[in-house]
Amino acid sequence: MASYDVIVIGGGPGGYVAAIRAAQLKKKTAVVERDKAGGRCLNYACIPAKTVLNTAEIYAEVTENGAELGLKSQTSIDWPAVQARREKVSKTLEDGVTMLWKKNKIDFLAGEASLEGAGKVKVGSDSHEAKTIILATGSVAMSIPGIDFSDRVLDTWGAWSLPKMPKALVVAGAGASGSEIASAYARMGVKVTLVEMLDQLLPAEDRDMARVVERQFKKDGIELLLGTKVEGVKETKTGVTVTAGDKQIKADHLLIAGGRSPDTDALRLEAAGVETEEGGRIKVDDFMLTSANGIYAIGDLVRGPALAHKAAEEGVVAAEHGTGTPTHPVDLSLVAGATFCHPQVAGVGMTEEEAKASGREYKVGKFKLGGAGASVVYDDRAGLVKIIGDPEYGEILGAHIVGNRACDMISELVVTKALEGGYQELARIVHPHPTMSEAVLDAARAVEGWPIHA
Repeated sequence: MASYDVIVIGGGPGGYVAAIRAAQLKKKTAVVERDKAGGRCLNYACIPAKTVLNTAEIYAEVTENGAELGLKSQTSIDWPAVQARREKVSKTLEDGVTMLWKKNKIDFLAGEASLEGAGKVKVGSDSHEAKTIILATGSVAMSIPGIDFSDRVLDTWGAWSLPKMPKALVVAGAGASGSEIASAYARMGVKVTLVEMLDQLLPAEDRDMARVVERQFKKDGIELLLGTKVEGVKETKTGVTVTAGDKQIKADHLLIAGGRSPDTDALRLEAAGVETEEGGRIKVDDFMLTSANGIYAIGDLVRGPALAHKAAEEGVVAAEHGTGTPTHPVDLSLVAGATFCHPQVAGVGMTEEEAKASGREYKVGKFKLGGAGASVVYDDRAGLVKIIGDPEYGEILGAHIVGNRACDMISELVVTKALEGGYQELARIVHPHPTMSEAVLDAARAVEGWPIHA
């Protein structure tokens, strides 16, 4: 039996970060992973998705706007090359994680892990023990009731790893994952139908942001069926017929991008006294400690949004608290959402709908990206920056951006909010010109009615 200070179960963005932080704190550390270093995010989700999205962005830019940009070309999609690059990108990052584990003298225990209680972890036929155990096994895809995954009914990984370029797809679920899939394939010339049971595209986002994306999706040829459920599917060897509302839609595949559930089946949580709550998520305190002494849980296993960057920071907190190092909890109100469809959507804090429902006083500043000089240069004029502020103290209650660089731009607003800066301070910070970040400056000024370029 090997003995460690810290064992991390799961080598994804939460787990590998937790292991590195524990090793930095001079603790003997091991990671258990049944698949590849980097977990689902690097190998099957975030990174593969963004790699294919990047190809779609470049292809659409050249084919749709090339002439205006002064570019002449004959361009087509080489699908095997797209998939080869996706694999290469993931392998590069997987190797990078493995290198970091080796650099930090972290043991990689390959296999399926289960808890045995009393600080013991079983991996295959071997048992190990640790003072601190961090659970970071992520989540698994959920299908639609009555519909099973198959060769023609795919989860998000199936969507990004299709062996053959499809001609038509139906995507069920218009949240972040579904919208990214729909956007990528539509921009590569695939006929896409996007079905969402709620009445808003990207239901978790501010409604003003969703409207901008909806207009672009329609422009890209995506058929949107909002307020509609996928009720059934008939499969053949060559495709599917999907029943959505009163429509029958023929396509090569149905892609289900709905909910996900915590991946805990193999862990044997009960054996270690780890309690769960609604939806199978693991109960944790502010420092990610479960009901079992010495066992922590992070990422998709616990409350809050299922985001890689949230999991990574929770991994740091769990590693520090579990090793007796001073730390502070993750503030979920400061975890930004990021959706990499076209245009991108990013937000932190309250939406306007949430601010209104809270009953508190608030003011809103909006600034269209088209008012920033850089937007003309980078063809990013349709987007919007929106800031929701507290008029009494100037606090930024929420901030939302839709545009080609939204996921990079949101960090400035997260930092301002985290450091307790207000929209008044943001309105006086000099921003470099010409950049898209100048739209944030004018949005902050718009809260009090004095944007310069509107």
